[in-house]
Amino acid sequence: MKSRAEQGLLPRPRNSSSNICDLGVPVRVFVFSHAELQAKGVVGREEHRAQVLVPRQDLTGADRIWAARYNPGDVLRYSRGSKETSIGKGEYARVKSVDAPNNRLTVERKSGEEVSYDPRRQQGVSVYREQERAFSVGDRVQLTAPYPDLKLANRELGTVEGIGQDGRISLKMDGGRQVEIDSLKYPHLDHGYAITSHSSQGQTADRVPIHADTELGAKDLLNNRMAYVAVSRGAYDAQIFTNDREKLGAALGHDVSHSSAHAPEMKPEQKQEQAITPQREIAPKQEQGEDLGLSL
Repeated sequence: MKSRAEQGLLPRPRNSSSNICDLGVPVRVFVFSHAELQAKGVVGREEHRAQVLVPRQDLTGADRIWAARYNPGDVLRYSRGSKETSIGKGEYARVKSVDAPNNRLTVERKSGEEVSYDPRRQQGVSVYREQERAFSVGDRVQLTAPYPDLKLANRELGTVEGIGQDGRISLKMDGGRQVEIDSLKYPHLDHGYAITSHSSQGQTADRVPIHADTELGAKDLLNNRMAYVAVSRGAYDAQIFTNDREKLGAALGHDVSHSSAHAPEMKPEQKQEQAITPQREIAPKQEQGEDLGLSL
């Protein structure tokens, strides 16, 4: 019986020119991938576990101005400072509590100080969840935030070449550079076996499995533009794996070519309703191995 990787469900090692283009959440896919790569000796069996920050891909830019969209425990990174909140550029804070009716967030800074503010007054906020990841020598990885000190951009890809006992990870970036990252100080490192359609622009591979969660269609995260980008990454083959075959066509056919990049203006009563009633979090509904595959 063929392995899941050989059936096209998982990415092969880098030298076989394959990648997963993700329109949803890739965590389940990686569980199979890492185990198979270890079994085949492509990546080392010894693992280094680290706490990393994973972007909340279920949040749009418009969502971030509403306190109800945040969860206690979310980690926030501020790319812009604010005199009103005294939060500085590049600072991190953790969400302590959410006051949805008054649209206010209370966050705890690294100093322990708590700050409460209206998220409409704070721009340049990235939202993450803290999760544990296991890295091995040979793993494909990607950056989930810029690293100015090393002049590395968000979503750059590389391969793990060494891991020190102090948590420092040596990487060979796809551009050829050799860099070393302290995973304790820079938590924006994740596995690079699945990338978003946005991050895949300009890249090609022989074969591209595409993970499409139709529940994201309601948030305009699935549309014809993203479908075109994802499918066109594959030089010879592209396969789509989805949670709902019936809804897939409508989700990928959604036209956003004339949509504004800004959230539509809402009436006060609509804003109040949105602040009080958060959308439910998106989570994969299928059990392992139940996604539907469509060859293109």
